Amino acid sequence: MRLSRALKEKRPQYYSRHDKIILLHDNARLNVAVPVKNYSKTLDWEVLPHPPYLPDITPSDYHLFRSMAYTLSEQRFTSYEDTKNWVDSWIASKVMEFFRLGIRTLPER
Repeated sequence: MRLSRALKEKRPQYYSRHDKIILLHDNARLNVAVPVKNYSKTLDWEVLPHPPYLPDITPSDYHLFRSMAYTLSEQRFTSYEDTKNWVDSWIASKVMEFFRLGIRTLPER
C-alpha cells in the first residue's frame, strides 16, 4: 500500500495517465507466492508476465538499454515530459547502424 501511495504522490502524472501501476518482475518463487499475487490484486496492479531466471531476455540487457544507461546515469529529470523529451532526443541522435548492430547481435544472446 505504501508503494502505491508513494507512486501516486511522487509521480501523479504517471498515475493519472495510466490509471494503475504496471509491475514487471520475474517469476521467482517469492514474487509469485499467493500472498504477493493477492496483494497485487488488491492494489489493482497489472503484472506483466516474465519467465523466471532467464537473464538473456531481461529487457534492460539489450543493446539499446545498455547504451542508454551509460548516458542516462548522468541525467536528472524533474518531470515526465523532461524524461520523454530526453529519450526522444537520445533515440533521434543515433545513426541507423546503431540499431542495426543491436538487431544483428540478438541471436548471440
